Amino acid sequence: MRFAVFSLVSLFVAACESAPKPELPSSADIAAETRRLMQREDVKGLALAVVTAGEGRDVMSFGYRNVERKEPLETDTIMYGASLTKAAFAYMVLQLVDEGLVDLDRPIADYLDRPIPDYEGWAVLNGDEDWRRVTPRHVLTHTTGLHNLRFLEPNRDLKFHFTPGDAYAYSGEGFWLLQLMLEEGLGLDVKEEMQTRMFDRFDMPNTSMQWREDFADNLADGYAMDGSFEPHDERSNVAASGSMDTTIADQAKMWRGMLAGEGLSAASRAEWVRPQFPIRTAQKFPTIENYDTSDPRGEPINLSAGLGVETWDGPQGRAFAKGGHNPWTGNIVICQEVEERCLVLLGNSVRAEIIYPEIVEFVLGETNYPWWWTYPALHDSE
Repeated sequence: MRFAVFSLVSLFVAACESAPKPELPSSADIAAETRRLMQREDVKGLALAVVTAGEGRDVMSFGYRNVERKEPLETDTIMYGASLTKAAFAYMVLQLVDEGLVDLDRPIADYLDRPIPDYEGWAVLNGDEDWRRVTPRHVLTHTTGLHNLRFLEPNRDLKFHFTPGDAYAYSGEGFWLLQLMLEEGLGLDVKEEMQTRMFDRFDMPNTSMQWREDFADNLADGYAMDGSFEPHDERSNVAASGSMDTTIADQAKMWRGMLAGEGLSAASRAEWVRPQFPIRTAQKFPTIENYDTSDPRGEPINLSAGLGVETWDGPQGRAFAKGGHNPWTGNIVICQEVEERCLVLLGNSVRAEIIYPEIVEFVLGETNYPWWWTYPALHDSE
């Protein structure tokens, strides 16, 4: 009987592995459908890349980087990466794990010479002993208990809303804490580590964690939901949580390399997208306001936090994603493990988020991605 069960399982796995991957639409069809949807929803600018195993198949741009001046968005136009930075940073941290420099489950405080509240910007945590518990894994899975951004707290009084590791609540502040550990505890320069370990490794000449003057000649300005204009922000501070400027051409290379696991051990590549902590909140934002809510729609797809990404069960198997958003920017990357493909979408018009579900389904087919959780105001129609 044991042999029979083993044989059936083996046959099932072999059948899944040998099943043909769903065909991707042609480049021309993807471009036509994207233009149609952009026109319907008045999306000012959008860039797209289809990444398959070993290569970036399609890299395209549509619309304008600046509508007022009628300047077209190109594949080498500088766009704001926003929180896609977090996925790249997590991948870089896993390289440090492979080298034995970082233990994901060792408290961040153990790496530092002084208590965390003694460092500039963290005195607000004085009297709250939970800072002693926070680990790099808590940061990368958004389970620190810290708010997303401290300016969202009353009087900016950052605090732990729950014991680290007890719940999920998306937190950019946690990434600042891990950046402090790398810089003050390990003596690393996060800008340089990201440059050499990620941007140079993946041949990304137009990507940086800090504003570069040579970006000024070809950058994308932003457009809010009502179409109003916002000039591109020249970010002078290096922020692991979201300071990356980039291009769609560079992002295609980065996600191809990360999908392939380049620069990581097989164990760390698997850990990156392994379901680490269940996500059962009713929606992603606002974060602290939703951490103790629940929605059963996350359970059937095993919606979970990976390390710097969200992961879930797609129709063909494991899938993972990362988004990036502000009032003028809408980015998302959705990857399918079995199919070995990613769709990268960068919008300098936040209205692009309205059409992302349709583009994703047109290109990748059904993915089970939880749009209701990420963009509830736009897509909660289930």
